[in-house]
Amino acid sequence: MLIRWGHGEWQVKSLSERLAGWLKVDPAQVRGRSPQQFLPSTTPSLVDLVSEVLEQGYDLTDVKIRLLPDQPEFLADIQFAGLTDDYLGQLVRISLRRETTASRQEVGFRNLTGGSPAMREVFRKIRLYGASDAAVIITGETGAGKELVAQALHEESNRRGRPFAVLNCTAVSEQLLESELFGHERGAFTGAVREHRGYFERADGGTLFLDEIGDMPLHIQSKLLRVLEDGQVQRVGGEKSRQVDVRVIGATNVPLEQAVADHRFRADLYHRLAVLRIHLPALCERVEDIPLLADLFLQQFNVKYGKGVQRLTSEAMRLLQSYRWPGNVRELRNLLERIVVEAETEAIGARAFAEWIRERQQFAQSPINTSSTENPQNLPVVIPYAQQPSDEVTVDAALIPVGRGRGIRAELSEANIRAAYRAADGNLSAAARHLGVHRATLYRHLQRLNLSREQLS
Repeated sequence: MLIRWGHGEWQVKSLSERLAGWLKVDPAQVRGRSPQQFLPSTTPSLVDLVSEVLEQGYDLTDVKIRLLPDQPEFLADIQFAGLTDDYLGQLVRISLRRETTASRQEVGFRNLTGGSPAMREVFRKIRLYGASDAAVIITGETGAGKELVAQALHEESNRRGRPFAVLNCTAVSEQLLESELFGHERGAFTGAVREHRGYFERADGGTLFLDEIGDMPLHIQSKLLRVLEDGQVQRVGGEKSRQVDVRVIGATNVPLEQAVADHRFRADLYHRLAVLRIHLPALCERVEDIPLLADLFLQQFNVKYGKGVQRLTSEAMRLLQSYRWPGNVRELRNLLERIVVEAETEAIGARAFAEWIRERQQFAQSPINTSSTENPQNLPVVIPYAQQPSDEVTVDAALIPVGRGRGIRAELSEANIRAAYRAADGNLSAAARHLGVHRATLYRHLQRLNLSREQLS
């Protein structure tokens, strides 16, 4: 479908025969009509989407749209298609396609979300390892979702339906960790007024997930090794051993090999635990999964808070995909919960992240040039990019456009554009990134202000 904007209104310029057949309309009769006249109930609004492409200066891809009530959704690519033949109007092309099995390539497994090659490898290993009772070590950064992997392993095993116990080895003191793991008898120590079943006994027949296992004290590691070797648990202060049947899954964000070399982790326990290994990639290593995760979290928080956020704009998504995410999926989830709570529109743009961008200043990996301003509050905030340091982009949170259409034009002043141009050393593309807008949007602002590139220098 090709739509024309001119003389203050949208008109359908052409409609493919295939789409016309599906809509049961005559292409000739539709030509020249407003999209709202023959498609009044699209969700989200078709006019809003095509207007956004022109006003914001970027294309939209893979937008889910329902043309008719009670009909399946399409995936839409909405792109600027140039000027009309008389140069008085602008054209926007809308390409629609059904969501096929191929386009829905595996994007989730159990409670894990991702369609990247790295995550598909994680899913493959979970399926393979689920059939085994061997110990598993899960490696990955904090917040990447290691506990979800452990849960998926449990659900894929023949132990599903049996206990799944979780213990963070750093969440309790060293003195209590032994008691929590193996239990204690009454009177074993001061305050032990009754006997206590440890995690191994409580997880009997099921799975025990030990998070941060690399930080476990050495004297407790020796007792853990015995349980792994013969399934015998002896409570603190007890003399009798108890037989347990527990699969142990450990997780760590530190290299266990280095811990062994530093004599902080027993080599025999390492070899007993690391029978099977799964590495969970950091979020910055699978940026293609961020749109999937963002969509999932938007849906969850819409339900939780009674909101109606439909999507993130392309520029907002590029902003998320540029960040290194030291807190990984947990950090992304927390950010989007905040954004949904604060949202007042169906589409969330880059402006919604302005405060978050300012807060990221403390995480900046690149030095900030303080010579350009005397006021530290006006310093640009560096958003660390997930690729190479040379690709890092500085976004000035104070200059991110607010709203759409006329609001954007009023917000982006000549002074802001000149400041961004100077900061970018005369590179218009970089200046657009400084301002948090698309390059085409910046060009339109220059036309509006009657500014040439030479005048900016």
